[in-house]
Amino acid sequence: MSLNFFDKLSQNIIELFNEKDDYNVIIEVENKKKSFTAHSNILKYRSPYFRKELENIQPNKNNIKIIIKPSVSAQIFDIILKYIYGGIVNLENVETRFIFNLMLTANEFELDELTDKLENHLIDTKASWLKTYFSLIYRTIFKTNNFKNLENYCNDIIAKHPNIIFDSSDFTSLPESALVSLLMRDDLQMEEVKIWDYVIKWGISQNPTLPTNLEEWSKEDFLTLKTASQQFLPLIRYFHISNTEIIDKISPYKMILDKQLWKDIRQHMTVPDRPVKSNILPARSVLVTKLPPRTKEPYSTIIFEEHVAEISTWIDRKPINYSTTNIPYKFELILSGIRDGFAPQTFWNICQGQANTVVVIKVRETDEIEILGGYNPLAWNNTFNFWSDGQWMETKDSFIFSLKNGTVQNSILSRVKNIQNAIYSPSEIWGNNFGPHFGDFFLYSGAANFTLDNRNFCSMKGNHYEKPIRTSPSSDRFSIINYEVFKIVRKS
Repeated sequence: MSLNFFDKLSQNIIELFNEKDDYNVIIEVENKKKSFTAHSNILKYRSPYFRKELENIQPNKNNIKIIIKPSVSAQIFDIILKYIYGGIVNLENVETRFIFNLMLTANEFELDELTDKLENHLIDTKASWLKTYFSLIYRTIFKTNNFKNLENYCNDIIAKHPNIIFDSSDFTSLPESALVSLLMRDDLQMEEVKIWDYVIKWGISQNPTLPTNLEEWSKEDFLTLKTASQQFLPLIRYFHISNTEIIDKISPYKMILDKQLWKDIRQHMTVPDRPVKSNILPARSVLVTKLPPRTKEPYSTIIFEEHVAEISTWIDRKPINYSTTNIPYKFELILSGIRDGFAPQTFWNICQGQANTVVVIKVRETDEIEILGGYNPLAWNNTFNFWSDGQWMETKDSFIFSLKNGTVQNSILSRVKNIQNAIYSPSEIWGNNFGPHFGDFFLYSGAANFTLDNRNFCSMKGNHYEKPIRTSPSSDRFSIINYEVFKIVRKS
C-alpha cells in the first residue's frame, strides 16, 4: 500500500519559498523593478529552462546567481514561482488575458504541465474570449509552435471561415508556420486558385524590393519569390485548378515551380488521364450547405421585403417608395448576430472593408420591439494606429432610421447633417468594444457582447443626423435582441 501526503509536502515547500532561507538565486523581472529569491536545486529540477540557464551563469561574490527577465511581469512570475515550489495556481478573480499571458510565460520557462493545463482551460472555458481576440492569439501561438491544441482550435475555425485571416489587413504578417498549417488542411473552404493568389501575395510581401510590374522581373526575382514560398508550393492542389486559371494565374509564375511539376501540370491540362510523376494531392473537401427554399422575403430574421423596398428608396433618394416587385438592390446578408455571434470584434472580422452596407438592429423596449438601423456607403475600417482613438469619416449619403413594426406605425428616416462626422471608425484597440457607429447611433459593449449590457446608444438630440429615430425610449442606452448587416448590391 502507498500512502501519499502531497498536500503537506506542497505546503512545506511553499513555506520555504516564503521564508527565503538559504536562497542562492535572484530573478529580476519587469525591467528590474521587482526581484524574487529562489533555490537553484528546486528551479532546475522543476524547469528545464532554469536548469540550462543556471548552468551558464557564474555566481557573484556572495555565491548567488542572478537571472534577469525584463519582459516578465512581477504578478505573473509570482504565480510561476508558487507553481514551481508548491504545484498550486490560483486563477480566481483574474482576467482571461492574464491567463493567456501566464500560459505564454509558462511555456517560456518550459513548464509543460502548467502550459498544457492553461491551454486547455482557455479552450474549454474561454471560447468567447478566444474568438474576440482571435487575430492576436493566432499570431502569438505560432511564434513558438508549442500550443498544438490552440493551433488546432484556431485552424478548425479558419478552415470554415478563411476570410478571418486571409482577408485581414495584416495577412502578410502571418507567421510562415501558421500559413503552412492552414494549407495542409484538406477542409480549408477556399478555392485553390485563391489560395495560390494568397501564397504569391504573402511571398511578395516578404520581399518589398521586388518590381511591382511582373514583366520587369529577372530570374533572380523569381528565385527570391520561390525561396520565400518554398514551404507553401508543395501544398497547392495544382491538379484541381481549372485550365483557364492555370493559364491566367499559375503560368505567369511558372519559374518558381519545379520543372517537372510544371511539365506535369501542362500535360494534365491536355491529357488529364495520363499518369504524372509529380505528387497529386487530393482536392480539398468542400462543405455543401443546403440553402433554404427561396421565399418572397429576404434572408433575414429582422426585416421583410417591404422594409427592403423602403430602405432602397431612401438610398436612391426617391420621393415615392419602390414597390416590392421593382426593388433595384439585392440585400446580401453578410453578418447575423444569432448566427455569427455578438462580439464587437466579429463585426470587424466580417465587415472590415465592406462598403454600401445596411445595419439593422432589433431592440426590445419594454414589451415593444423596435427595428433601428443605418446605411453606410463607405467601407468600414478600424485599421488606424493601434494607440489612437480612431477618426470620423465624411459622407453626405449616410442615414439612420427606425422601421414600422407591430405597434410602431411609421418609419422614421434621419439623414446625416454633419457630414464631416457621419461615420466613426474606431482604432484597432477599440475593436473589442465598438461595432458600427453612425454618429448619433452605435453599438457598444464593455462585456465584448452587444447583448450582455445596455451600453448601445441612440441619441434623442440629433447632433449628427437630422432628427432622433426613436419616439419614446426610456433611455438613450439600449440592449439588443439581434442585429444583421447586409451588403447592398445593385441588380444587373
